[in-house]
Amino acid sequence: MLDSLADACLEQVKQTYHISGKVEGQARNGWLVVDFGDTVLHLFSPDQRKYYNLEELWEKGKVLLRLQ
Repeated sequence: MLDSLADACLEQVKQTYHISGKVEGQARNGWLVVDFGDTVLHLFSPDQRKYYNLEELWEKGKVLLRLQ
């Protein structure tokens, strides 16, 4: 599932913004990073998302976009 999400994001960003990205990590570990240069996308499995709880860590940060 994470691989499919990463692939879809890579394709959409390439088509829309003409920016290539690079995927780091392995889906089986529950966390992928898609690096677009100035923008980095983190994709988590539900278990990893709960474990790292980034929303709490960054709760004082400004939310620009939230997708779930």
